[in-house]
Amino acid sequence: MDTDSRQTQEPYDLLQHTPRQRVSDGAMVPLLADGAEAAYTLVMVLPQLGDFDSLEYAWWVRRGWNDLAAKQVAVRAIGIGNRTAGQAFCQFTGFPADQLWVDPSAELHRQLGLYAGLEMAIPGLSPGQRAWVNLMLMCAGIASPGTLAEVFRGYRGDRNAPQLIGDDEVIKAPPLPPLRGRFFQWAGGRGFQRPFELATLRLRNMAEVLGNWSTYVPDAAYLTQRGGTFVFDTNHNLVYEHRDRGILDFAECKSDPLTFLAKLPDRPQSPTPLASHPR
Repeated sequence: MDTDSRQTQEPYDLLQHTPRQRVSDGAMVPLLADGAEAAYTLVMVLPQLGDFDSLEYAWWVRRGWNDLAAKQVAVRAIGIGNRTAGQAFCQFTGFPADQLWVDPSAELHRQLGLYAGLEMAIPGLSPGQRAWVNLMLMCAGIASPGTLAEVFRGYRGDRNAPQLIGDDEVIKAPPLPPLRGRFFQWAGGRGFQRPFELATLRLRNMAEVLGNWSTYVPDAAYLTQRGGTFVFDTNHNLVYEHRDRGILDFAECKSDPLTFLAKLPDRPQSPTPLASHPR
């Protein structure tokens, strides 16, 4: 991580003093207003709640919840959308609604200086239509480095990544029929990310969003806006940062997005309830 003093202090100040709507109760409060008693606070600044990155990042965090608790990491997240979008997001991903905030116009993303994505001006189109065109170009790798490689990794498999779907887990990803996890053994074995395994999870996410598009994306004007990850210690110092550079770039380590936890030194503290465990 390479940050200067301004970058180190500004994110915490913004997140501590900028009110946004919390999904659980609709209250307008800052993400860091409660001063969670934890060794670290992970802040996930998500793009549109119906974005590939948002759904996939939430899946990894839910999967690694015990690891986060072991490191005494409190979790906060904010995504682009309204409270209805946030409720649908929590229902689908199992992410705790009391730890998710929403920003309908991505104002906080801009204040944090996060990548807005491709913003090619196209005459005659509305902001939402322009965003759609720019998003499609980003999906093709334009102004979105690493996106195509990450898409291909989802189909090719990754022996450096963990197995993603349990043998007895059933995945429903229309238009495919329901698939049991052991099906992927035929594509390469067990104990690592098999070919088509990640692609199937992404297809499931896509089916969920496209089937509920107006819920997840109330305003398409912000489709290209990217997010970021910030981790703060108890002294409010920024100890880890990742700023997304394109689509599917929500993690520094694509094979295992929570590996940054290993960089955080253990800091023994008295037990503190960080959050209810996601279902």
